[in-house]
Amino acid sequence: MLPSPISSNRRGASQHLRKFSSSDLKRALSLLRTRSRFTNLSIVILAGCFCVSFLYNLAFIFSSSSPSLVPYTPPQSILSTIARNASLENLSHLVIVPGHAIWTGTQPDQVLEVDQWTLEEYQRGGGSYRISAFVEHIRRGVELTLKDDSSLLIFSGQVFDLGNTGQTRLQSTTTEAESYMRLAMTLGLFHPDSERTSHEPQFPRATTETYALDSYQNFLFSLARFHEITGRYPLQVTIVGYEMKRRRFEELHRTALRFPAQHFEYIGIEPSTNEESARIGEVKNGYAPYKLDLYGCHDFLLAKRRARNPFLRFHSYHASAPELRGLLEWCPDDERMVYNGPLPWDLYE
Repeated sequence: MLPSPISSNRRGASQHLRKFSSSDLKRALSLLRTRSRFTNLSIVILAGCFCVSFLYNLAFIFSSSSPSLVPYTPPQSILSTIARNASLENLSHLVIVPGHAIWTGTQPDQVLEVDQWTLEEYQRGGGSYRISAFVEHIRRGVELTLKDDSSLLIFSGQVFDLGNTGQTRLQSTTTEAESYMRLAMTLGLFHPDSERTSHEPQFPRATTETYALDSYQNFLFSLARFHEITGRYPLQVTIVGYEMKRRRFEELHRTALRFPAQHFEYIGIEPSTNEESARIGEVKNGYAPYKLDLYGCHDFLLAKRRARNPFLRFHSYHASAPELRGLLEWCPDDERMVYNGPLPWDLYE
């Protein structure tokens, strides 16, 4: 018998192949649709790994962008040393007196003596009338505090007294805040109705904040210091300072901290003599730089902070005021961008 033509063989082989492939395909699909225990376990493991990875990354993102969202409790070694005065726990009004210079005197009659003050070069031309403004700031801050039993007075300012020995030999560690407190006590301002003595009792509703290096930090660090003393944040803030710095505090610093305007007051007191050059200097070296760099953490303003910290000191407010950690670290590339994280006074408005 002759062999079949080639074309006929190919056609039969092709039909057999199609029949075989169709059957095998159905069988393979059926096998793939069948879930084994191993496949189910793998899916559970992969899903679990995905969830853990997702949650970890989510926590990392929030902790990086808004540190204040991460719960924090200072270690027991610190908490064990803290015993707050129970009478201060209900205070709600913060009175801030930013420091501008350092008084080195010890007697009441030395308060207005220029030689008893450590002044910046630009301050020396002002004479005693400029010093009288410093003293008036202190007096007004104390008066406001005495009139309001819910208030806490904070003298704020670091800037060490370097003495007359030059920048290379740092001898004194007196701060602006501490010298303001000492002046107030020397004049007996906290106990005006009693006879002044050399051992005036400590006034409990007044303290110092000795880490601020500029006006923005005077405001922010005093809020943190209030929390250290009372365990809460103030409902009302009053700042006593130069009238020429009003716009800087009201328009820039308050905005940067997002503190509600209706809970904020600025009391401006100028020297008795009109000082136009000082006002021009304030716009040039204060208001204008902060308008471009709200948080003072870039270039010109950062350089000023470094120059004012010769002893390389740093504050404790990340631990004592954890709700402000995000704000304390806020330094955006866009220098005018306002902090957008949660703040304790968001509910005040």
